[in-house]
Amino acid sequence: MSDRLPGFSTLAVHAGAQPDPTTGARATPIYQTTSFVFNDADHAASLFGLQAFGNIYTRIGNPTNAVLEERVAALEGGTAALAVASGHAAQVVVLQQLLQPGDEFIAARKLYGGSINQFTHAFKSFGWNVVWADPDDIASFERAVTPRTKAIFIESIANPAGSITDIEAISTVARKAGVPLIVDNTLASPYLIRPIDHGADIVVHSLTKFLGGHGNSLGGIIVDAGTFDWSTGGKYPMLSEPRPEYHGIRLQETFGNFAFAIACRVLGLRDLGPALSPFNAFMILTGIETLPLRMQKHCDNAKAVAEFLAGHPAVASVSYAGLPSDKYNQLARKYAPRGAGAVFTFSLKGGYDAGVSLVSKLQLFSHLANVGDTRSLVIHPASTTHSQLDDAAKVKSGAGPDVVRLSIGIEDKEDLIADLEQALGA
Repeated sequence: MSDRLPGFSTLAVHAGAQPDPTTGARATPIYQTTSFVFNDADHAASLFGLQAFGNIYTRIGNPTNAVLEERVAALEGGTAALAVASGHAAQVVVLQQLLQPGDEFIAARKLYGGSINQFTHAFKSFGWNVVWADPDDIASFERAVTPRTKAIFIESIANPAGSITDIEAISTVARKAGVPLIVDNTLASPYLIRPIDHGADIVVHSLTKFLGGHGNSLGGIIVDAGTFDWSTGGKYPMLSEPRPEYHGIRLQETFGNFAFAIACRVLGLRDLGPALSPFNAFMILTGIETLPLRMQKHCDNAKAVAEFLAGHPAVASVSYAGLPSDKYNQLARKYAPRGAGAVFTFSLKGGYDAGVSLVSKLQLFSHLANVGDTRSLVIHPASTTHSQLDDAAKVKSGAGPDVVRLSIGIEDKEDLIADLEQALGA
């Protein structure tokens, strides 16, 4: 191939993959093994001492997973990536490298309900404290910064409302505070938004959603942008100080612009253990090959469905950034010109009871707790994904009692609209 940089669709099919050197297999094989043979004692010692790259044990790394990691890093424009068992696992592994007990991180209030729960409750047992900020009020992030702040966490397209976050503005706050910006890019995928291009230092995904795309495999991934200097200020000792388990290696000094990805692997994944199955890596790789085709259809369908709902008499409001009247439309035009995503919410005039009733009457939409499937999905967040929040917190996160969330699939849009029309009419 020439020196020309491959396009997105080419990377989605080819990045990280080569024909198997032993068998010639063109599809990436599933290396379904727990461990790998060493050449000799010296080779084993060099692998365990981080003096050479290679495979030791599938909990730490696997050749199938490595193709997935290289492919997503290429699509996101990062230096390296690490695949883990789920999106939640990715968040734990990332923050373990950054936070000590008593430290804080700032998070946008508009997040997936599971992340709100994880940050508010589960992370307390680690001594990690979340401080909430409003993504519609950039100054609230600045006000939340303290000497204990070690990171800022946002979603590029927020779940469940599909609102667009001003990544560049929040990146400016993170730079001023001297902390990394972490962006969950699950709902956008790199086809719509590449957060690193707008100032993100770390990108995370639930691979379960649009990247895998078929609702059949759990996974998560961490992408290192290679843009943050972990050695300044002594804030991040996991990366800047000598690691006793690796004979005093300083990860930032040794691995440079992919030190964070290395830390997540050899300190986080090694000890916490949320390894991704090679079979799931294979399934997600297969899904990524069609990512650009699927995402465009998702977005086109979502816009058509949102336009239909906006004109229906039973609907009080539609929150979809692809609509010209939406408050996030200008941000969508800036960050996601190909489309505003496929997940959005709408409010029913009948309130909570109407939302619960609607999901039971839909026939083509599947009522379940997931997004990013080829199939169209529906859920009533207030009674399910956000049910652990009080009413005020539900409203703040975009999941009020009258709200229904849709994840629009790749079916014919006319069939999706017909299903919604009969359910709303009923």
